[in-house]
Amino acid sequence: MRPRPLRWVGGASLGAAFLMANSSIGPGFLTQTTVFTQQLLTSFGFVILLSVVLDVGAQLNTWRILTVSELRAQDLANRLLPGLGYFLAGMVILGGFAFNIGNIAGCGLGLNVLTGLSFEHGAMVSCVVALTLFWVREIGQMLDGFTKILGTVKILLTLGIAISAHPPLAEALHHTLLPTKISAAAIVTIVGGTVGGYITFSGAHRLLDAGIKGPEQQAVVTRSAISGIVISTIMRFVLFLAIVGVLRHGVVLDADNPAAGVFRAAAGEIGFRVFGVILWSAAISSVVGAAYTSVSFFKTFHPVFERYERWCISGFIILSTSVFVVLGKPAQLLVFAGAINGLILPIALSIVLIAATSQRLMGSYRHPRWMLAAGWVVVLVMGGLSVPVLVEQVSALLR
Repeated sequence: MRPRPLRWVGGASLGAAFLMANSSIGPGFLTQTTVFTQQLLTSFGFVILLSVVLDVGAQLNTWRILTVSELRAQDLANRLLPGLGYFLAGMVILGGFAFNIGNIAGCGLGLNVLTGLSFEHGAMVSCVVALTLFWVREIGQMLDGFTKILGTVKILLTLGIAISAHPPLAEALHHTLLPTKISAAAIVTIVGGTVGGYITFSGAHRLLDAGIKGPEQQAVVTRSAISGIVISTIMRFVLFLAIVGVLRHGVVLDADNPAAGVFRAAAGEIGFRVFGVILWSAAISSVVGAAYTSVSFFKTFHPVFERYERWCISGFIILSTSVFVVLGKPAQLLVFAGAINGLILPIALSIVLIAATSQRLMGSYRHPRWMLAAGWVVVLVMGGLSVPVLVEQVSALLR
């Protein structure tokens, strides 16, 4: 007797959607959206709209193919071609490392708002806190619950700012459909920051762990994937409108911490401090989460990484912090993290799409042709745009 599809409401399917959305609504999300809205103003709405289309093409394919195959991404790649899973794992680890440097940068930004510490000193303090949270699990669980509450506060605060800033809604809608300016860097960074790197696989792996797999569960998987994208997209549009409204009042934002300037201009010192708490808590949780997920891909290489997993995660966090302290430039690093994961996305997605056509791996399941076509469009667009954008971002960091 075939298992009945799990209900959509609640449970792991909704959890996977929120896991994907919360992974993408971190310090990088806030900074990237602010930086590119400053450059494009109301035309940034078009970038959000295009990114939704590309996100759906990437996420639907990845989640459906992995859950039908009942294999994690690196295991599916190794079954497709021996050794390919190691390459994929290496790429995801590289992207996770970039994300984690950005998360540490976000911690530095948050503590700078709260205490006035320099970004580098704030990052070092946060590194110690992150290690404590990781090794003392009870404290980590308390922060996890606290962060969920603050996530709701973040959404409500941003919504309040968007309303009070009186953004030009008609103009924003018009330029969302008919932009006056388009930026390849914005497209690559926003897509990479939303569904790039390990975020591509985090929700699908969560579904596999929960036993939501096989062809009969695809309706649940599809709704979960789309819901995660919708959640993060709504938040990005609200933030975009808040920023446009603030900028229209002639506010000049700080180049090193532009998102904080939006909250200060619209909500005063109280809003500014609340933003600092939100940014730091989101970033510190992301530091531990990104390190944990990235190191889980190390296990593909050798059992020693599983045996010493906690030490590997700790080393990952310390190394991420060291790189940030040496490089500085927190806002640029947060944009760079999205750009490098924008390059990793088409590589990882190509492997998954090729695996979908293998009867040996997928059995009797036939992946929809329109979905394969949509996936290859994402590969071509992101592959074509990401290389020059990444070169540009690396040059900016080294200046």
